[in-house]
Amino acid sequence: MFTFSDIPMFFVNFFVILPIITLIHEAGHVLIARLFGGKIKFCIGTGKTVFHIGPLEVKKKYFMEGWCQYEDLTYNRTWAHVAIYAAGSLFNIIVILIMNALIYADVIPVDLFFYQFTYFSIYFIFFSLMPYRNDAGKPSDGMAIFDVIRYGKAEDPID
Repeated sequence: MFTFSDIPMFFVNFFVILPIITLIHEAGHVLIARLFGGKIKFCIGTGKTVFHIGPLEVKKKYFMEGWCQYEDLTYNRTWAHVAIYAAGSLFNIIVILIMNALIYADVIPVDLFFYQFTYFSIYFIFFSLMPYRNDAGKPSDGMAIFDVIRYGKAEDPID
């Protein structure tokens, strides 16, 4: 049952954990797109821009969403686009596995923060890989993978 004592963790989840998960996810897209020679721009949040750090743009509502846009791949093949779209979720999975290994090795403690991090990461991965288009017509990573395999086209930005 949700009680007043859960409110602090609620704020930690939405204003700390989810943005970190989003940043890890977008970093996966960015790294793989760069490996294939792409020019990258990526963003955390929505609304007015608060600051830029290189290709990263952080928006006022930093806790709400993220996206990555790439162009001009040096190695422009279908599987390269599939790898870029899948990389966000793959990075989330890798971080979950590393974190669990560190907990198992007693390097980091068993803590609600890490439990919530894993829980929301799995949630993020699930909805990222589910093939759908949002109300603006932008594809999820799963739909972008489907489109690139079936139609040979890549869509930007990716979430």
